[in-house]
Amino acid sequence: MLMLSLSSGRWRASRGLANQPTMCGITGYLTDGAPAERSVVERMTATLLHRGPDHDAVLLDGPLALGHTRLSIIDLSEAAEQPMTTADGRYTIVYNGEVYNFRELRRELEALGHSFVSRSDTEVVLQAWAEWGTSALLRFNGMFAFAIWDRAENSLWLARDRYGIKPVYWSQQRGLFVFGSESKAILAHPGIDADLDHAGLLEYLSFQNFFSERTLFRNVSLLPAGCCLQVRPGEVATVTQYWDWDFREPEHAASEADYVEELKRLFAQAVKRQLVSDVPVGAFLSGGMDSGSITAVAAQHLPQMCSFTVGFDLRSASGLELAFDEREAAEHMSYLFGTEHYEMVLKAGDMQRALPRMAPHVEEPRVGQSYPNFYANQLAAKFGKVALAGAGGDEIFGGYPWRYYRAVVNDSFDHYSDKYYGYWQRLLSNAEFDALTAPARSQAGDFSARDVFRSVFSDGFDSPKTPEDYVNCSLYFEAKTFLHGLLVIEDKLAMAHGLEVRVPFLDNDLVDFAMRVPVSLKLGNLQEVVRLNENEPGPKTEKYFQRTRDGKRLLRKAMSHFVPEEICNGQKLGFSGPDESWFRGESIDYVRDTLLDGNAWIWSVLDRESGRALIQEHLDGRANRRLLIWSLLSLEEWSRVFLMPANEITPAVSAHVA
Repeated sequence: MLMLSLSSGRWRASRGLANQPTMCGITGYLTDGAPAERSVVERMTATLLHRGPDHDAVLLDGPLALGHTRLSIIDLSEAAEQPMTTADGRYTIVYNGEVYNFRELRRELEALGHSFVSRSDTEVVLQAWAEWGTSALLRFNGMFAFAIWDRAENSLWLARDRYGIKPVYWSQQRGLFVFGSESKAILAHPGIDADLDHAGLLEYLSFQNFFSERTLFRNVSLLPAGCCLQVRPGEVATVTQYWDWDFREPEHAASEADYVEELKRLFAQAVKRQLVSDVPVGAFLSGGMDSGSITAVAAQHLPQMCSFTVGFDLRSASGLELAFDEREAAEHMSYLFGTEHYEMVLKAGDMQRALPRMAPHVEEPRVGQSYPNFYANQLAAKFGKVALAGAGGDEIFGGYPWRYYRAVVNDSFDHYSDKYYGYWQRLLSNAEFDALTAPARSQAGDFSARDVFRSVFSDGFDSPKTPEDYVNCSLYFEAKTFLHGLLVIEDKLAMAHGLEVRVPFLDNDLVDFAMRVPVSLKLGNLQEVVRLNENEPGPKTEKYFQRTRDGKRLLRKAMSHFVPEEICNGQKLGFSGPDESWFRGESIDYVRDTLLDGNAWIWSVLDRESGRALIQEHLDGRANRRLLIWSLLSLEEWSRVFLMPANEITPAVSAHVA
């Protein structure tokens, strides 16, 4: 029977927990038939309070327990609180995200006889599921992760948006199924065993990312993007993919001018669509085209919008690092767009201050050095609950030509995948990897990084015919892996500060358009790349491959309508600090004290002598190992938070989060 209280016409159960300093979190579990326990789901929900400071509640229904923490964005009233149940009592939802076309869907559902008691998108998602079941997932334009309990069918469903903007983790052990927006909610259940996954560690050190559903926790998986899961009490969960990326050449290409006009229209529509909110919306504003274009369009509709930039102290930087601070370009665009602009400058030492605070939220590190994003979200959260970001523009419009160029071939998929696999070994060569990871490999079972890499490509990717086909394979791969990793990290770091980050480039209509844009409108002279790959390997080829302005040709032309031409034609830069120099300079003692200490945890799973030699190469200036050093520092901090007796996990996490 349902165990909850009635308030404002909505089933809910609140423990009245105090607000925490930091978006919506979902969690819950399903037993094999035994009644669920309130104290257990309350403990799980408490680990997610930073995600939703405005309200928290739990619901029990026989073998099911659901928990929710809420960050109020749309419909701030009690009528929108969760868990939310349909009037007939059949379906109950806990939901995290925003479906931007919820008003259109609501009108369609009302025409079919549905009535609503709130203005929230949560209720629209719930009623859409009641009307259309899993086919509703293809109607949602937005970011989401939710769980729906079907009381009539005794069935629990999990679902995640197309692109993986919002995460949801799950574990199934001994007839118990547990899920949560973050792994820590799963770890808080006393029936879950989840120590280090050695295969997950090897996957991370292979790619500085996770290409599979693995995490660093054994028995804890991330539901893949574009997938849903169904489980009944005592049964094995089944995962189904309902959507996937599909980059391909159009059958009948339009003119370039037509593509430019359509892109401008779809982009402006996407930004406007994602401004729906009952609280203020801000924007991250780097010196680049993607965030600048988003801010330009948003500012037309929000005349008092705030914008945010994080820069770097470059006094000890050198080489390419001297271009890492984009504050001047951001300030210029803020002036042009009329935003209320705020900046933060990061210095050597800010990383080591951030890492202990980040580790409980990030849980498993991914994709690059993310501490600048931690501070960017901290800054934006001081001025509101919602911010727009430029993620996705590079991945759907071809922003990384130097990566695609190296893998373009004109013969076989095996040749292509060999070249591309070599590029994505971001941290170590094969020999270095084998030496460093020898202790972990002995515990990881039958792990093959190459097999993990190849598994990303779905059926049908073994027969590309043209160089354009191979570029589209690369776009597919990077959307599934690199972009996905960025999105997972962005969610964690934003939620750490109670901030919702929206990504207009991942609007359904805009993505569908981008996947059919000809490669010739994304990249430069592809035939020249093929010729160089085949006939002129060496320095000349490498110099050509380093061209950073060859990508996003169509996007640059369309966005010149919104931002200055010099911004559109600028060099592609990543969001990174000058850590190569800092690790050898101001932060060298931190690196030595953390990683060269004989008691460091990482040397219990990695080879100490190999690792110390690699680190020393960087400190001596003989190699650039900044990404490896960041990864090892992150793993060491991870161990301090999560590798302890199970009954200490939740207090430790809570202490770090607070």
